[in-house]
Amino acid sequence: MPVEIIGMIGTRPASEVTGPQASIIGGGVDRAFVRAFARAHEEGGFDRVLIGYGSASADGWQVAAYVAAHTERLGILLAHRPGFVAPTLAARMAATLDQFSNGRLALHIITGGSDAEQRREGDWLEKDERYARTDEFLQIVRRVWISDEPFDFDGRFYRVQGAYSDVKPLQQPHVPIYFGGASAAAVRVGARHADVYAMWGERLDDVRAFRATVLTEAAKHGRQPGISVSVRPILGATEEEAWEKARAYLATIRRNQQGRPSTWAARTAEGSQRLLRLAELGEIHDKRLWTPIAAATGASGNTTALVGTPEQVAESLVDYYEAGATALLIRGFDPFNDAVAYGRDLIPLVRAEVARRDRQTALV
Repeated sequence: MPVEIIGMIGTRPASEVTGPQASIIGGGVDRAFVRAFARAHEEGGFDRVLIGYGSASADGWQVAAYVAAHTERLGILLAHRPGFVAPTLAARMAATLDQFSNGRLALHIITGGSDAEQRREGDWLEKDERYARTDEFLQIVRRVWISDEPFDFDGRFYRVQGAYSDVKPLQQPHVPIYFGGASAAAVRVGARHADVYAMWGERLDDVRAFRATVLTEAAKHGRQPGISVSVRPILGATEEEAWEKARAYLATIRRNQQGRPSTWAARTAEGSQRLLRLAELGEIHDKRLWTPIAAATGASGNTTALVGTPEQVAESLVDYYEAGATALLIRGFDPFNDAVAYGRDLIPLVRAEVARRDRQTALV
């Protein structure tokens, strides 16, 4: 089956290389940049773009509406953190945006792995409680989307009476749900609700093992979600050039952090901890999975890289597909220029090789 290619956009040109603790999801809003960035992904053949969530970043719902208005085909994967918008309202917001975007919306549910990040917005629940709340949130959202009659819900975190929405998603039966989280609590909830379960770039064996865990849990609910793997390709015309670029990025990140306090070290998310443990085991895994940037940043976000020529990186991306990934999220440390380069040099190779392997499998 075809693999889904996902990018990521922000409201300004930024990445870890830009400066200390810089993030693609933070900072101000540059309308012209957002338009150009979204169109670069559409023209480059990406299927979707992730719009991230941060406690100090621009509101993703409005960014998503702006992107939808300035593109024709590009899908939108909107990160949403339950707990700050009532699930009945969130469901209507998503259904409305799905209608206006002509069925291009998907929601990426991120419950929140950092206590400090949550408390900035007034949320003092412990992590396992947050996942329990997310479970109730998604139960209500899905029922609002599909219910033909008003319904009641009486839970620990949410209680509604006569909930109903006149507006339904254009996509049927509902807007696709992507889900992130690597803890046991996350898997219990995500496997129940996710259409696609997202993880960061790890070793192929670890991806296979995590996928098996998710599918085992999902089978209890009669479900079989897809798996998304997120990595940061660093490309060069030659392998030597790619490694020179990778080491230059690492040197810049380390230099920017010198003498500055960092909140990255305080990350408590299990996904971050998994990447940090991987970095402790070595710099390079499998063929070209490179971990030092994850170590240097405290693994804040997807920070493991694939380093090499477009042909080499495409080979490694297809290896993830062979390991069970149905979606690949790729974003660069030079976000705009990398998106253009991926569309020109990398994505066609990945799609061609996936198609070749699928044809080969069909003949067996």
